[in-house]
Amino acid sequence: MFKKNILKDYLSEKELDEISSVIGEIEKKTSGELKLCIKRKRGYLEDDFTSRELALNEFFNLKIHETADKTGILFFLIMEERKFEIIADEGINSKVSQNDWDELAEEMKTKFSENQYSEGLINSIRKAGEILIREFPVKDGDVNELSDKVVVK
Repeated sequence: MFKKNILKDYLSEKELDEISSVIGEIEKKTSGELKLCIKRKRGYLEDDFTSRELALNEFFNLKIHETADKTGILFFLIMEERKFEIIADEGINSKVSQNDWDELAEEMKTKFSENQYSEGLINSIRKAGEILIREFPVKDGDVNELSDKVVVK
């Protein structure tokens, strides 16, 4: 349960829980890890950073780079700016083309422009999950390395 949904104009607590569940379902079928981090707006000291730089910072803060096979993906959003970034670790990028990420981002952008945030996130997370399942199937003894819970900042 979320203490306070600062994103209520964009996503309900029920939608955030649903997204976490989708991440959990996907991760049962892959050795990869998915993480969603959402910020309502930039922090006071973040004005000089690009959204990509902020996403990379979260990628490291959330320890996505520490997954065993370097198969973590971060979806990072700054809601008030309507900006997002998708960061995949080096194990994924060695097997997945930039075109795949561009298509996924374009679909997400379209849904967001229609104010369909939950649908856009779930569709994109599922498509990223399909890539992970295809390229990085679940292994014997696989453990869930990162929490499935959506990070709200």
